[in-house]
Amino acid sequence: MTSKIIGVGNYIPSETITNLFFDQHIFLNSEGDLLKENNASITNKLQKITGIVERRYATSEQVTSDLGLIAAQTAIENAGIDPETLDYIIFAHNFGDVKFGTVQSDTVPSLAARVKHLLKIKNNFCVAYDVLFGCPGWIEGVIQANAFIRSGIAKRCLVIGAETLSRVVDIHDRDSMIYADGAGAVVVETSNDESGIQSHLSASYTYKEKDYLYFGKSYNNESCPDTKYIKMDGRKIYEFALIHVPEAMKQCLDNSGYSIDQLSKIIIHQANEKMDEAIVERFYQLYNTPLPPNIMPMVIDKLGNSSVATIPTLLAMILKGEMEAHSIKKDDIVLFASVGAGMNINAFVYKF
Repeated sequence: MTSKIIGVGNYIPSETITNLFFDQHIFLNSEGDLLKENNASITNKLQKITGIVERRYATSEQVTSDLGLIAAQTAIENAGIDPETLDYIIFAHNFGDVKFGTVQSDTVPSLAARVKHLLKIKNNFCVAYDVLFGCPGWIEGVIQANAFIRSGIAKRCLVIGAETLSRVVDIHDRDSMIYADGAGAVVVETSNDESGIQSHLSASYTYKEKDYLYFGKSYNNESCPDTKYIKMDGRKIYEFALIHVPEAMKQCLDNSGYSIDQLSKIIIHQANEKMDEAIVERFYQLYNTPLPPNIMPMVIDKLGNSSVATIPTLLAMILKGEMEAHSIKKDDIVLFASVGAGMNINAFVYKF
């Protein structure tokens, strides 16, 4: 017994933010000094490295749980189920509901509880809880749902990944241009056939890597030092990811019993286009196999990095036929993988 995806949904916010949005920003380094490059050069460099041309932001009236609710409703409708039949609602995020114009996180009650309430589910034994696991949070939620289903304590789960990273960025940090908002969700249920999750793997590297992504003060020394924003050491993350993510992907694929030439797609966290390309290329090198064409769909150029939302958003787009160059059909073998704050890595192999 395993679990399979029976419904997908996403929510892509309506506010399109192009790179021109950052033209008047005052970018500083970690010491508070003005960057020597002009903003046009900074954004051009960002685009070449990350592939990001534009990203989406939530409207000022929306918070993360609002985005998650829309994605959840779409997934439930797509699955054609009664939400009262859900045994678990697992909501992956990192910063809770952060209202526009503030940086204060609101996580009580949990975002999963808020979504359950808004779905008007009366079943008290539908358990709602949140997962904080960095960008790999949605995959971890799917892995947990699969464990509940395999153990027999659940038959059907809703797993949501949503974030509003635009609310927790330091506008003086050029890394702020990477981040975006969005939401994706899936309904998973018991599978008694060959489809569904075939293998999975999770790891947390904390001994040296804990602070590669962290909450830190603004680069503007005149700002309140007690106000924190999302920060990252991009070079260390890149080096870490290129070493450890391909290894994890290989171990997960090997555990599934499928071979590298049986893979149809790799759906990887949309963190950085160059980094993702390098990870997948190195993954194939571990098998001494050439990288096949069209194996890795990407939407980071239009949607940016929305953390836990990138993978379920992309999956929904593919399954709904919204990715012209990519499709998934019955019996396709797909490898899902992510890396993020922790530093956490996870993956699962799925047969459609």
